[in-house]
Amino acid sequence: MKELEDRIRRDGIVREGNVLKVDNFLNHQCDVALYDHMGAEWARLFAGKRIDKILTIEASGIGIACVAATHFGGVPVVFARKTESKNMDGDQYRTNITSYTKGREYQVIVAKRFLNAGEHVLIIDDFMAMGCAMNGLLEICDEAGVIVEGIGIAIEKGFQPGGAELRSRGYQVESLAVVKSMDAATGEIEFA
Repeated sequence: MKELEDRIRRDGIVREGNVLKVDNFLNHQCDVALYDHMGAEWARLFAGKRIDKILTIEASGIGIACVAATHFGGVPVVFARKTESKNMDGDQYRTNITSYTKGREYQVIVAKRFLNAGEHVLIIDDFMAMGCAMNGLLEICDEAGVIVEGIGIAIEKGFQPGGAELRSRGYQVESLAVVKSMDAATGEIEFA
């Protein structure tokens, strides 16, 4: 998606350790018009697929998933929580994931009543590097008995193994911008 690539080139900041900072438009301050265009593109890429719900993970995936849901008939968005809440009740799916950017492990939680066996789910998230978050969400989907119709990623670090590994397992992964390489010294970003 050229619009997203252009925005990354213009406003993205490459940091040491293969970190791409896009917080001024994607995952801290939100460009809702860009989110809308991304949702329209995922709707095109997953056209013909039955989507009953969109699943994401807090926090950065929530806004993107909610706007994308408007392009899938306003389906509900379910997000995996990274923290326990006093309001969480009933049975829950739980799994552990490691955040590449934050370098720590989280237990993520989804209330069982929000994912029902046989539902068709699209997973949406802002970034994919190693694929740890996706694998955690896929574990929850498998336990819930839902059908994963695909995975939509805003930015994939194509030089890291997450996307390729999921594609090799048969998942339709649609990343709107795939970073081929990036250089913290020069700030240069190359797309696949």
